[in-house]
Amino acid sequence: MPKIEVRIPTALRTWTGGKDQVVVQAATVRAAIETFHPHLVRSVIDERGALRPYVNLFLNSENVRDLAGLDSRIAEGDVLHIIPAIAGG
Repeated sequence: MPKIEVRIPTALRTWTGGKDQVVVQAATVRAAIETFHPHLVRSVIDERGALRPYVNLFLNSENVRDLAGLDSRIAEGDVLHIIPAIAGG
């Protein structure tokens, strides 16, 4: 199973012990996300199992929505970025 680095945004680091980067083993983006604490998972994936609309996931430089979504395949050495939407006024 490929090892990848997952970059964690500040808002979700509570669920990774404060770590901003975590190495996981997974075959798909969904499997990588599901290795984390349930609160982090629910922040990224909704109750239907879909990516939440206010969260973007980038596998290397590609938005997973432009690939196979949460079912995008992972290769050894990939980097997955979790990027929540930022709003302000």
